[in-house]
Amino acid sequence: MSLIPVTILTGFLGSGKTTLLKRVLTESHGQKIAVIENEFGEENIDNDILVTESKEQILQMSNGCICCTIREDLREALQLLAAKKRRGLLDFDRVVIETTGLADPGPVAQTFFMDDEIAESYLIDSVITLVDAKHAPQQLNDRVEAQRQVGFADQIFLSKTDLVAPAETEALIHRLKHMNPRAPIKAVHFGAVPLSEVLDLRGFNLNAKLDIDPDFLAEDEHAHHDHAHGEGEHCDHPSHQHGHEHGHHHHHDDDVKSFVFKSVRPFDPAKLEDFLGAIVNIYGPRMLRYKGVLNMQGTERKVIFQGVHQLMGSDLGPQWGADEPRLSKMVFIGIDLPKDIFLQGLEQCLV
Repeated sequence: MSLIPVTILTGFLGSGKTTLLKRVLTESHGQKIAVIENEFGEENIDNDILVTESKEQILQMSNGCICCTIREDLREALQLLAAKKRRGLLDFDRVVIETTGLADPGPVAQTFFMDDEIAESYLIDSVITLVDAKHAPQQLNDRVEAQRQVGFADQIFLSKTDLVAPAETEALIHRLKHMNPRAPIKAVHFGAVPLSEVLDLRGFNLNAKLDIDPDFLAEDEHAHHDHAHGEGEHCDHPSHQHGHEHGHHHHHDDDVKSFVFKSVRPFDPAKLEDFLGAIVNIYGPRMLRYKGVLNMQGTERKVIFQGVHQLMGSDLGPQWGADEPRLSKMVFIGIDLPKDIFLQGLEQCLV
């Protein structure tokens, strides 16, 4: 049986996860989707769609989708679905997990790496995060879970942009890109998203291309991150001059931040392995997502690596093109990571 792709749908309370999910479930797309609702609170889809008393809470929908509501162990629900699929009792092509609005997606993603039985049946396709444009600035200030959901995302959908001024949306997008430069951001209305933008994104795939927002990199080169000023302080740094009147404040001190390492010199594989092992050991719980395309001494192929918290893996990618610059690029997204230690350490791993 080939691996079943899994999409993890996350986002703070009220961001529109359920609206998007209902759309995915009720559209006639010919796909058989199993939905797992990892919910603890009130806001749950079965009030509207699922009315079932069965012990396992699995319901077959008219368009072939399956819904499964769980209140406790995600592992058990996944094992149950895979077992039923193997025995021919349920037929589905993929799984969508809707997490509770207060969840850190980290432990959900880790389930797929840490449990051999789950890893043999499933493969994470991507983490999709919904962000409510109206309430996100406050949620990101107050709630570390909201920041982690952004840090984990492979794709960010902005909902409720019609309720805020364009300048506020622009300021929010700028902030989100600093927290996570590798996730594309797209505004959506009432969950109206083409299915192709929700499924088969391969955001977690080791061989997926490394998407880092190019504007972010350009800005990063001007040491944007090393420039900070206090609330209300006058600032004439060029990137700050466009209109504080629009609420364009760049000094949000978000716990979740990202930084990029680039080098044209190749890495020494043994040194890099030792260094990455050491930082993952110390900072792993604070490292949300990290990913890179590396130029390694001793191989003509790209080395693709990525990790979630303490779990890290690498894979040989395609060969470097004849005219392609052999540039290593790594992005780290985490909670209060010591950027200087990471960058200096990586520099010392170069040949």
